[in-house]
Amino acid sequence: MLRFAARAASALALASALVLAATAPAPADPTVTPNAQDLVGLGAQATEGLFTQLSGEYDASLAAAGDTTSSRLYSWDSSGTSNVIVTKYGATTIYRPWSTDTGLKALTYNTKETVDFVRATRPPKPTDPVDGPTGLPLTFVAVAKDAVSWAAPAGGNAPTTLTPAQLTAIYSCKTTRWSQISLSLPNTLIRPVVSGDVTVDYYGVHGTGLDATSFFLEKIGYAQAVQDLSFDHSCVSVVARENQGTDPILQNPDALVPYSVGRYVGQAYGGHSTPGDQPGVLTPRAINGVVPVTTAHVINPAFTATPFGRMLSAVVRPTEWTAQNAHGTALHAVFGPSGWICQQGQAAISGYGFQSLPSPVCGTIVH
Repeated sequence: MLRFAARAASALALASALVLAATAPAPADPTVTPNAQDLVGLGAQATEGLFTQLSGEYDASLAAAGDTTSSRLYSWDSSGTSNVIVTKYGATTIYRPWSTDTGLKALTYNTKETVDFVRATRPPKPTDPVDGPTGLPLTFVAVAKDAVSWAAPAGGNAPTTLTPAQLTAIYSCKTTRWSQISLSLPNTLIRPVVSGDVTVDYYGVHGTGLDATSFFLEKIGYAQAVQDLSFDHSCVSVVARENQGTDPILQNPDALVPYSVGRYVGQAYGGHSTPGDQPGVLTPRAINGVVPVTTAHVINPAFTATPFGRMLSAVVRPTEWTAQNAHGTALHAVFGPSGWICQQGQAAISGYGFQSLPSPVCGTIVH
């Protein structure tokens, strides 16, 4: 088994959260404590800014309509000034989840009195935790689309495009110099970088790692490379935070790192970044010649249509999604096909760099 670790992600959840909080940008957590009946979410980093925006717009729409009784929408960031949070009135105190995986665990270990949904930046997996009381798989509800590519410093030594095989060779330290890819490239050492804690073994890429890296390594076929007896990963460096280029190692002209394309578009062209949460000199690059960002500075639909495209979801408990009660009604009013996000939230989704979904897809269950 191979593990890249910027932190120990076993029972040391508090220590892990401390690492993130020490280096993370300013948070955008709820400014008031949500009420018990409100819908509260947490989870993946790439969409936390989007969900903060959606929450503000949704709550404002209720207020404008004179609605004082419907559940409000709130979202907790993946990092912040405190590693231990109380998500709403009467909630169980929990460690702040920093990814899709840790968010799913929080959803299964707690009830709606603490957390109602999870921001997920990957599709469901057979290894995902199940709803505790029922044993049923969690329900992933489609919200938008994103993709993950690799990014490298502008003006650096990396080429404009690489293949999955070339990326696997780089991350397994078989290709260590750019000149091995093309003699037209400099004969300098490549500096592959990953973010967070990633576990790779014969069963795939999994664990409690940060989302962009886990997804990217899975799609380039990295788990298969691990089975090679000559496999090596000693050339790979690790940074604690994903989707940013502010760490010094990422400014090295020979660096490359997995990066959310939608998050990059939102940061670089949408103005949705904060100190420490910026791409810096990094620019996303093509895979198999397909560019991730168009000349119009939007995420490329042709790239999201490749295996490197990923569905963004709100994950809920299955019995609550189908419940014929006030809570089920509130969930559908926000996330359902006729809900607010699918009908009124598309401008925010595009403004934050992601690809909006057509009405037949938005709000449906991801399988």
